[in-house]
Amino acid sequence: MSRIGKKPVVIPSGVKVQMSGTRVSVQGPKGKLETEIHPRIKVTVNKDQVEVSRATDIRMDRALHGLIRSLIQNMIVGVTEGYKKELEMEGVGFKAQVKGKILNLVLGFTHPIDYAIPDGITIVCAKPTQIAVSGNDKQQVGQVAAEIRRYHKPEPYKGKGIHYVGEHIRRKQGKTVG
Repeated sequence: MSRIGKKPVVIPSGVKVQMSGTRVSVQGPKGKLETEIHPRIKVTVNKDQVEVSRATDIRMDRALHGLIRSLIQNMIVGVTEGYKKELEMEGVGFKAQVKGKILNLVLGFTHPIDYAIPDGITIVCAKPTQIAVSGNDKQQVGQVAAEIRRYHKPEPYKGKGIHYVGEHIRRKQGKTVG
């Protein structure tokens, strides 16, 4: 048995989990999420918990067992608490601001970068050098944060660029005259 897959997912109060065919939908105070379940995996929704089981012990079923359980757990956490990623910008003249559904980034290029904020994602710039990406879908929040970071990855000499808060950037020693 999968160690992760065999644990039941507890449904908190105020959250409704429904199974229809091969789709699981989770509805809570922060919205509604749906996902498609592989037909080889069986999901059982009880009154206060969700149980995930598999038909056989082949490798693919074992992998899907833990994956589906984690996806359901992430959906439940997303509709109750939500997810948040924080980015920080380092560099002279680097700044960000939100204008409606567009994130405007000035990263030292000849032109500013306009990033269209997808539906279901909220971006807040508390300071001009800090970006907070939040939403209820864990995968989408991580994807948006990675796309923003990709515009100017941190470089190893001075650390200029966009990085996650708390991320350690390995620094290299510069050239020495010798």
